[in-house]
Amino acid sequence: MTEAVDAGAAPLDPLAERRLASDLFNLVWVLLDTEDRTPSQDDAMVHAAHASRWHWGQVGGPEQQAVGEWQCSRVYSVLGRGEQALHHARRCLELSARDGVDDFVVASAHEALARAHAVLGDLDAARAERNAAYAIAVDLDDDDDRGVIEGDLGTLPIPD
Repeated sequence: MTEAVDAGAAPLDPLAERRLASDLFNLVWVLLDTEDRTPSQDDAMVHAAHASRWHWGQVGGPEQQAVGEWQCSRVYSVLGRGEQALHHARRCLELSARDGVDDFVVASAHEALARAHAVLGDLDAARAERNAAYAIAVDLDDDDDRGVIEGDLGTLPIPD
């Protein structure tokens, strides 16, 4: 189920829009990996994440839309904006549940929820979501997918 919105403007070519969504998604990762980001780079990272998600809403499927929400959540968590991170993590999980996306994305949604709760200081909720993500990850058939989830979980700011 797509969330395309008719904004009244001429639509972009679908292939160009997919490329734009993907390029913006990748730009966010470059910015996330940038040490000592400036406030302007932080702003660019937020805007690029939202722009990528919007374009995926136009031309992507449920999985791309859910992953877009996950990336928005990650950006806000990294910036210490817990409420926004939690909002997008919840949207990721909602879209995943509604549209039956791959379990990798569902595990990612729980990882995002864990990270957002940790940023907000709710370590009990963070641990519960981390455990939910691990429970899904152990059953993933793809070793690489499992490794990605476990790697992300290993970076959570949750003391044991």
